[in-house]
Amino acid sequence: MTTYRTLVVVAHPDLASTYPDRQMDAGREQELLQQHDLVVLLFPWHWYSVPGLLKEWMDQVLTHGFAYGAGGDALHGKRLQLVTSTGGPESSYAPTGHNRFTMSELLRPLEATAHLCGLEMAEPLILHGASRATPAELAAHAQRFRNLLSPVPAA
Repeated sequence: MTTYRTLVVVAHPDLASTYPDRQMDAGREQELLQQHDLVVLLFPWHWYSVPGLLKEWMDQVLTHGFAYGAGGDALHGKRLQLVTSTGGPESSYAPTGHNRFTMSELLRPLEATAHLCGLEMAEPLILHGASRATPAELAAHAQRFRNLLSPVPAA
């Protein structure tokens, strides 16, 4: 039985400690991506997007000829899982909420990136109001995250 090989890219603080000069080892990162079936981007929701360092990682690693464009099919058929946390409650991510847009709408650029790279986009795992989450809410979220990382038969 084959299982998914999972790569978790932790945007904060792991990328910062791995690349303090913000110069990614794109070749190594691309090699890691090719070796895995499931790519998890784990990051705090920051100014309606990914943190700047994760954006730099994407710019330097998801390059033309590797992730998209002519010959850029290295990620085709792999699965992308977003795991993020927000500072505000879920109700603030609605047309009538403080942020005016749903998380689905705000995640559209990442969905478009997944599409461009031939990645299948999984349902995002979002912890809203992370700083105010109760121990029970954190435990439930952690269990959902563990379930995402559990070995699953490959298709």
